[in-house]
Amino acid sequence: MVDQSPPSPWSPSDGSVEDMDYIGASSGTPRLDGVRVLIVDDDDGIRFAVRMLLEQSGAIVTDAPSAETALALLRQERPDVLLSDLTMPTYDGYWLIHQVRGLPAEGGGATPAAAVTGHADPADRARVLRAGFQAHLPKRALPEGLIGTVASLATRAVGMGGAPS
Repeated sequence: MVDQSPPSPWSPSDGSVEDMDYIGASSGTPRLDGVRVLIVDDDDGIRFAVRMLLEQSGAIVTDAPSAETALALLRQERPDVLLSDLTMPTYDGYWLIHQVRGLPAEGGGATPAAAVTGHADPADRARVLRAGFQAHLPKRALPEGLIGTVASLATRAVGMGGAPS
């Protein structure tokens, strides 16, 4: 069977699932068994790559191509962790986190969230945290920082009745 999925931006060769196994196979990486993660990014390739990395660590992943779709999924599925791009058409990640934080805690308003973004300077990080995200993950830090960030955020979700990490 031929893998026809989008190529990974971090693949050491051709973006196949086998290459993703190589990337995610570092020792000491925490497991995310049962952690429900919602990924929001308008880039199909990024969503695919992040999904593969998280699923290899045991996470249960849902993804959305837009902030509007993500908000509906968050209300419906109540993920343990939200990972959102900041720069998206129509509504951006800042709009999304503002909407999420406006929900009651039992409706998803307290969902731990990370901004996954190409903007990596300290001012961007400060803005992300002020907006309501708990973590700022520059895309250049992927895939190394992804699993640890999700594990850390999932630990926060446990205190709010979410899945254990």
